[in-house]
Amino acid sequence: MHRTRRLDHLKKCGRYDRIDVQINIYRGVHMNKVKITVLKTTLDRELAAEYGAEGLGACPMLREGQVFNADYAKPEGLCDEAWKAIYQYVFALAHGAGDGLFYFGDWIRVPGVAICSCNDGLRPVIFKLEATDELSKIDYTPVER
Repeated sequence: MHRTRRLDHLKKCGRYDRIDVQINIYRGVHMNKVKITVLKTTLDRELAAEYGAEGLGACPMLREGQVFNADYAKPEGLCDEAWKAIYQYVFALAHGAGDGLFYFGDWIRVPGVAICSCNDGLRPVIFKLEATDELSKIDYTPVER
């Protein structure tokens, strides 16, 4: 069904609520939330001694055990650089890649999980990404054309 007609149909049926509409309603595809947990904040002391600024320590923006929930957008409080490094895994898990194993089962042995890191070569942060059954919701007003 064309997206405009689909929205009109949902409005007439009383099933359209801007806050409760699935993020991909236009395509009829659902998207789930992904749980992001900070597993470790690290510091490569050898590389930091050679290349790092004086007093460089582990990432000051995130802490071990911190949890975020994501879907189509970077969660508030998550480092921009970390998001750029992990968003493709979040997007894959949010769209059902969690039903199987990543990369033919030769990387992660637990379905619906990815272990990733940010791209800071001196003090990478390690994340656990987990697919959830929580449906993503639009939290903004979509543009109707």
